[in-house]
Amino acid sequence: MEPRYCVYIMTNARQTVLYTGVTGDLKQRVFNHRTHAIQGFTTRYNVDKLVFYEQYATSSSAIAREKQIKGGSRGKNVALIDSLNPDWRDLYKDLL
Repeated sequence: MEPRYCVYIMTNARQTVLYTGVTGDLKQRVFNHRTHAIQGFTTRYNVDKLVFYEQYATSSSAIAREKQIKGGSRGKNVALIDSLNPDWRDLYKDLL
């Protein structure tokens, strides 16, 4: 089965805020965050930079991973991002 669901982490320009989410359409979801089409936390803290994502075949496995990431400390989440994206490059451009 081809991966369809994604767990993702986004941040703001100063990397002071981390937001973790899960979606079935990563490109569209990140676009919505970037354009502030989704009101709430990401709009309030100007979270618009995709710095990490993983793909999963099922929604239940993606949701389980999201809960694991959200349950971890900021230090663990920073280390996770650093391990795959040490420059904290905006990965949204890779999705286009």
